[in-house]
Formats: sequence, C-alpha cells, structure tokens
Amino acid sequence: MNTETKEHELRQTDALEEQAGGGAESAQVDPEAALEQHKMTTAEFEELKTEAAKANEYWEQMLRVAADFENFKKRAARERQETSKYANEGLLEKLNPILDNFDMALAAAGSAQTNTAQSLQAGIAMIYQQLKNVLTEAGLQEIDASNQPFDPNWHEAVSQQESAEVPEGQVLQQLRKGYKLRDRLLRPAGVVVAKRPAG
Repeated sequence: MNTETKEHELRQTDALEEQAGGGAESAQVDPEAALEQHKMTTAEFEELKTEAAKANEYWEQMLRVAADFENFKKRAARERQETSKYANEGLLEKLNPILDNFDMALAAAGSAQTNTAQSLQAGIAMIYQQLKNVLTEAGLQEIDASNQPFDPNWHEAVSQQESAEVPEGQVLQQLRKGYKLRDRLLRPAGVVVAKRPAG
C-alpha cells in the first residue's frame, strides 16, 4: 500500500469517528428539555379535551336542531295537505245560499200557481247575479273579447270570417266567455276572428 492510499483511509476513518461521536452526542437526552416538552404535551392534551367536549356539545345541539327541523317539515307538510284539502271551504259556504235559491226556483217552476215565465226569469236572473258576485269576490274575472284585437294569451280562435267592416285580426264575435283567476288564465274566450275579404 502506498502512502497516499494510507492517508486516504485514515481520513475516512477519522470522518467516520467524528460522525459516530456526533451521533452519540445527539442521542443523549436533556432531561429538562424532555420535561418541558412533556409539560407542553400535557397542556395540549388538556386543550384537546376541552375542544372535544365543545365538539360533543355542538354535535348534540346539531342533532336537536336537525330533529326539530324534521318535525317542522312533517308538520308543515300536514298543514299544507290540510289547507289544500279544505281550501274551497269558504267559497262553498258562500255558494250554499245560491243552491238554496235554485232549489226554491225549481220548486216554484214545478208549481202551477206561480209558474209565470216573467217571475221565473226574474228569479233566475237574481240567482245568476248572486253566483257572479260570489265568484267575482273569489277572484274570478270574465274575459270580454268582443270587439277587441285578437290576443292569443286570452283568446282561442275557433274560426275566421271575412269582414270588410272590422279590421283583420280583430274579434268579430265571442262564442264562449273566457275566465281568469286574477292574472292567471282559467279558460280562453272562444272567438271568431275577422280576416280580409278575398279578392
């Protein structure tokens, strides 16, 4: 072995010893530092216990709120169903007297003594007006299409008819009344719409 190789091996051995010595020093534990680290861990553990207790409390609150909300949803669904089932109660109560008047009118029509066409007509006109008033109060509105420009939102064209007197696209005749509930269409008015004469 030459001198250079021996020196190289010696340097490597020294380096390994230094590393081993440094490792041994780092492997020694400082008791005060370990105790301090243990104290911090205990404080952190207490904090974690407090946070866990809070989390459990919040979880129980959330479960109670979820249960209350579920009960509210069921109650609201029952109320909606009941409201929808009896929604027309007020309207039907108002229609009862009209049915009574129809019964009286039919009884009078069947009786020979009071069966005059004029009195029967007057009675039916009164009942008709009473019915119209109740339905108007409930929000029903007639769609008057007579002499109006044709509007496909409110009118249904049943047919077209040539006319020189009325402009094209205007309602010439209303065959059936239309109705809406406030702003919502229930039934379009059936109409005859004017068109230009051929030729």
